[in-house]
Amino acid sequence: MQSANMLLRRIVRSSVLPFATQHGMKKDLFPLRRTLSLSLCLKQDKSCEPLEKLDLDEWKKVMKSGLQEEVSEMVSEPKELSSLAAARETLEMWRLAGRAVPENMSEEQLKTFMECPSKSAKKKYLKYLHLKELYKKNDKRKMDEKRERRLEAQDQDSRTDETKKSPFVCLWSRTMDKAYNWRAAQSMIFGQPLVFDMSYEKDMSVREVSNTVRQIVMSESSNRRSVDPFHIHFCNFKDDSLYHREFIKNYREAWDKLLITVTGQCYTEIFPKDKLIYLTADSPKVMKAFDHDKIYIVGSMVDKSIKRGVSLARAKRLGLETAALPLDKYLLWSTGAKNLTLDQMMHILLTLKDTADWKKALEFVPKRKYCDFVNKPVKELKKTLDLISTLKLGKGREKEEKQFAKSYPKRYKLK
Repeated sequence: MQSANMLLRRIVRSSVLPFATQHGMKKDLFPLRRTLSLSLCLKQDKSCEPLEKLDLDEWKKVMKSGLQEEVSEMVSEPKELSSLAAARETLEMWRLAGRAVPENMSEEQLKTFMECPSKSAKKKYLKYLHLKELYKKNDKRKMDEKRERRLEAQDQDSRTDETKKSPFVCLWSRTMDKAYNWRAAQSMIFGQPLVFDMSYEKDMSVREVSNTVRQIVMSESSNRRSVDPFHIHFCNFKDDSLYHREFIKNYREAWDKLLITVTGQCYTEIFPKDKLIYLTADSPKVMKAFDHDKIYIVGSMVDKSIKRGVSLARAKRLGLETAALPLDKYLLWSTGAKNLTLDQMMHILLTLKDTADWKKALEFVPKRKYCDFVNKPVKELKKTLDLISTLKLGKGREKEEKQFAKSYPKRYKLK
């Protein structure tokens, strides 16, 4: 029996095992070797002790446990890989079906997706990842656009620098600057004064003050370039105030060379009260024509929250005459407040001073705020607009019918 067992082992080692190792089947033959050896041993034991019985159930359990241990080692890793691949395939199918699925998902995200308890939770998680991916793409696109714009601006700056270097352009700019400065110097002696009231720093935030200063800078440049400029006065101006710091930021070294009058005194101490007119949108009095003998005051204020009546209250406390621009008389106002920026006010006053034409002056009002210029008298337009509004909303229909019945015969009554 021992010789037969040895013979069987030699056959397996010489022929079967090299074939199995060549074709990757060595692990599959280990259970077979085990069963053959066990069967031979059992046969040998049977011959020696024929009276003892073999427990086949226990033998099957032992064999199954050994096989399961060997197979579990081989199959544990591919199971996870197969589940991840299946999840990726389902996500690809959902993407092709048009659902909100991210294009790229990491293994951690796939595992969290598989661990979601319900289908709705999986959908929500995929939607969250999809939106996150879209935001990232959008931010990247914006950064690329900013980079392109920066490069374009650099190219334009380089081109403009090249043009500025040309001697003719340099000579032209110098002569024009001299001419503008000469006009501004003449306006300081002979020009009509225009006052900017700089006493509204407490009523504004830091951002609003910086916007105000920026608008005043644009107003000063347009005034300097005009044919007949104003003599600009900055009244109630305090040194080392927020206004002062913002002006130095904008003008730098040119702040001390500006051809304007800067004073800490109030305008009532410099000019007579009967010549001062405070321009404010809250004034009940409407400005009819530009007066060259008067001194107009503009409040240096940009109010985002639109605090009504601040400049009007200040003018009343000082006992000054007020006026508002005739916007309703010449414009069909559509939306927005009737407050204009300081540079728009400067353009309007300069045009009125040169031409005395309200239609030309009010062209500097933003187009989004009005529909068109008024061609008919204002009272007729108001009547027609009120009638249209009552017919549209259905309010006051009975009053209209009664008024119509009084003015017309009974046969023309409204039904």
